[in-house]
Amino acid sequence: MQKKLTLRIDENLIEKAKRFSEKNGKSVSKIVSDYFSILFGKYSPSDSENTPIVQSLKGSLKGKDINKKDYKLYLEKKYL
Repeated sequence: MQKKLTLRIDENLIEKAKRFSEKNGKSVSKIVSDYFSILFGKYSPSDSENTPIVQSLKGSLKGKDINKKDYKLYLEKKYL
């Protein structure tokens, strides 16, 4: 069950948290929740945090020898 929690935090820190949140695609609440979970030893990233498409691609390049140069060549062929 989730409940609302009000925190008093320095205004500058709040702005930094919001920018971090946007950059990482997680809400500030989720970030704080994850942090507390880590503190209490109950955090384990699960596959449920990934979208179904990401899940389906997971491990598809395992054992492949692909680097940035290969990817660049692929994009050049595709778009040029």
